[in-house]
Amino acid sequence: MAEHSGKDVLSSDVEIKGTIKFQKELLIDGKVEGEINSDGALTVGENADIRAEIKTKAITIYGKVQGNVTVSERCELKSKCTLQGDLKAARLIIEEGATFIGKSEVSSGMSVKASSSRPEVVRHEESAKPAFAARG
Repeated sequence: MAEHSGKDVLSSDVEIKGTIKFQKELLIDGKVEGEINSDGALTVGENADIRAEIKTKAITIYGKVQGNVTVSERCELKSKCTLQGDLKAARLIIEEGATFIGKSEVSSGMSVKASSSRPEVVRHEESAKPAFAARG
């Protein structure tokens, strides 16, 4: 089978239930229900309706996504898209007109992997001052 460098495409008349795994680039313009896992770049087309947990390196959303999204690099929400779910990404771009319903966690400079570890909170007791100190 010949290797090609273009995007793989799931067109608008395709419906998939289950787990999708891919390596490089994938454009989904159909319906997907389940999980999407990849070290590549995912593009969600304008006609797409995705109900899935998504873990990928990069994502660009033009259509509808319902589910949590974890991206190790870049997430881009285009002007007519809808994302309903929690989002973890290293970089986040939201165009005017995009709909995003959920929590976002953007941690620039470090790669976000799918883990449940919490960031460490460091508190210095001696330098802490009350937020609303009485002024005399």
